[in-house]
Order: sequence, then structure tokens, then C-alpha cells
Amino acid sequence: MEEFHKVRRLPPYVFEQVNRLKASARSRGADIIDLGMGNPDLPTPKAIVDKLCEVVRDPRTHRYSSSRGIPGLRRAQANYYARRFGVKLNPDTQVVATLGSKEGFANMAQAITAPGDVILCPNPTYPIHAFGFIMSGGVIRSLQVEPDDGFIPALERGVRHSIPKPLALILNYPSNPTALVASLDFYKDVVAFAKKNDIIILSDLAYSEIYFDGNPPPSVLQVPGAIDVCVEFTSMSKTFSMPGWRMGFAVGNERLISALTRVKSYLDYGAFTPIQVAAAHALNGDGADIAEVRDIYHKRRDVMVDAFGRAGWAIPAPAASMFAWAPIPEPFRHLGSLEFSKLLIEHADVAVAPGVGFGEHGDDHVRIALVENEHRIRQAARNIKRFLSTSAKQPNNVVPLSAHR
Repeated sequence: MEEFHKVRRLPPYVFEQVNRLKASARSRGADIIDLGMGNPDLPTPKAIVDKLCEVVRDPRTHRYSSSRGIPGLRRAQANYYARRFGVKLNPDTQVVATLGSKEGFANMAQAITAPGDVILCPNPTYPIHAFGFIMSGGVIRSLQVEPDDGFIPALERGVRHSIPKPLALILNYPSNPTALVASLDFYKDVVAFAKKNDIIILSDLAYSEIYFDGNPPPSVLQVPGAIDVCVEFTSMSKTFSMPGWRMGFAVGNERLISALTRVKSYLDYGAFTPIQVAAAHALNGDGADIAEVRDIYHKRRDVMVDAFGRAGWAIPAPAASMFAWAPIPEPFRHLGSLEFSKLLIEHADVAVAPGVGFGEHGDDHVRIALVENEHRIRQAARNIKRFLSTSAKQPNNVVPLSAHR
């Protein structure tokens, strides 16, 4: 039977191939150290869980909630932006709660995209940034991901060679998967370009609180006038170790927030009210929980860079996010990221995310998530060291077992 039109537009899900191999290895009894999916292993802070338990006992909270978020939650997010970024937001018109930032991005794409609209999107990038628009009928024009002096010229080429003119530009710093961080000066240049060319900016700031070297990543909304053209998405998944709670936000331009709110009103009733109350409680906290999470990821980063380096795999230390963007070791680079990821599962019992899953320009890297404790990260390094030393002696014998099937 022929696939449906929107399904046909989506490529094979690269990560599913790794997941199947991982499940097969575990079924054979292998102890797979999973550094692939960015699925936080840390527990949600006790005070947030306690607030959920308190509120859930009230049967009035078991009814339908508010799609755009209860007022107290939207106020809490506005207050967080005021404290963290010095950005003033109207919680009634410039803030909407989403079911995680992923849902927010996908529904924003539904809200603003007409068939054939061109979207400027970094490559590599988190898949929903591109595929939310592809499923909505948009066309993706890939850009370099580095927030450096080459970014504005790349934007200029994207506008010059796009028909119709691009509708929107996607930003994601700290970046998933590359962990690159943008400066406020970079954002000022991009906002000026977007205003000049009448382009919407959609900024994914999910990793704003996971940074390591003393410089908190800025928000694009800190740029004067950015709110005229910009919406920013944040998530509580990593900041408060709440991935399964599905709580995020979109904030910024009133017209764009209104469009997203209207689309959401037809599609969902919002998160369970006790989750929203607990999320507001988290946002109104003193920041100690955030600092603790940041410190844990910082220690894991340092252990990973040191241990993997000693194992023979030099990995640049990420300045932010819960990921390392690791170049494939030279002897294996010709295989590409998917086949190398399969090798690590089959010969080292370590799972990583193939870079090609984030775009074709990521195929010479893999993404390593800091979602195992320090002991397990060191164990992964020992497994990799053994794999690298064995393959150096018998390079022709090290091929994915799946190639023989």
C-alpha cells in the first residue's frame, strides 16, 4: 500500500536502526552503556515531585486544563525570563506553555507555514527543527551551524537564492547536537538581518541552563527589538530533569504566540494541571536545583573528555548542553556515523547517536550524551580503548556484524 503524502516526505529514522541493534544486543545479555538518546537519568528534584503529589490529591485538578497554560505557570515563566535574561514578557499575550519544546516547534510550524514556504535551518540540527516544517509543507534550505563571521553571509546567500523569500530562520544555541554557544553580539547581527529582510526567528533555547565555563548563554530576546520578529522555545526537561513531564514554553512576539495558541487550542487541553502547578513551583525556586544539575553534567563532561582521551579518542570539551559532538576517529571516518555507531554497539557495548541523524553535514561526527554516571562513562572509555586497540591490530576484521546479515 502506498504511504501517505506526509509520511513519504520523511526520511528513514536513522536512530531506529541503532535502537534495534541496541535492543538486539541487550537481548543477548550485553551490558550496553547508552550514551545515545538525550534522555536525562537524574531524578526530578524532590520539592517538585512533592508539589505534584500535593496538588494531584485535589480532585478539582483532574479536569481538563488550559491549552495555553494556567495563569500561574505563564507568570512563573515570565518572571524567570525577567530574572535570568532581563527580558520583560506579558504572560497573557507573550507566553504559552507547550508539551515540551518539540511539540511547540511542530505546532508553530503548523501555525505559520504555507505549502512551499522556505525555512532557513542549520545543518546539523535537532530533527524537529527541519521536519516539523517538512511535515507542514515547507522547504528546508540548510545553513552552516557555526555562530561565527560566516553566518550572516550564509544568510545572505540563503535569501538571495530562495524563491519564495524565506519565511523563517531557526536558531539553536547552545546547539543540539554540536554544543556550540552563540554570543549576544551574534544575536544582534542576526536580529538586524531578520528585521531588514522580514524573516521570523525561531530560537530553541532548551539548554540555556546547562553550561560549564562561567558564561550563561544569552537569549536572542535580550536584543532590543528582537521581540518584533522572534519566538523562543525553552524546556524543563533538562533544566529540572523533567523529560517525561513534557513541559516547555514558547515566548516572544504576540502575533506568533497567538497563532501557536490558536493551533494548540484545537489539538490539546494542555498538560495535566498538577504538572503545570509543579512546573510553576520549580520556576519560582531559588535556582539551587538548576545549579546542582549543572554541576553534575559538568563533572560528567570532564570525566568523559579525560577518559575518552586516554582511550585514544580525543573529544572537544563542550562549553554547554548535555552532549559532546565527537569527530569519528580517523581510521573509521570513511564508514560514516551510522556504521561507526553500529561498530561501537557490537564491539564496545557503547551506544552513541550517529551524526547523520541530525543532517547530512553531521556524518563525520557522533553525539555522545552525558546520561550515565561517572563510573559508567569510565567503563565506556575502557570498552572503547579495547575496541580501538583491537581494531588497530586487525582493521580489516572490524566491520559491523549487521553487514553480514
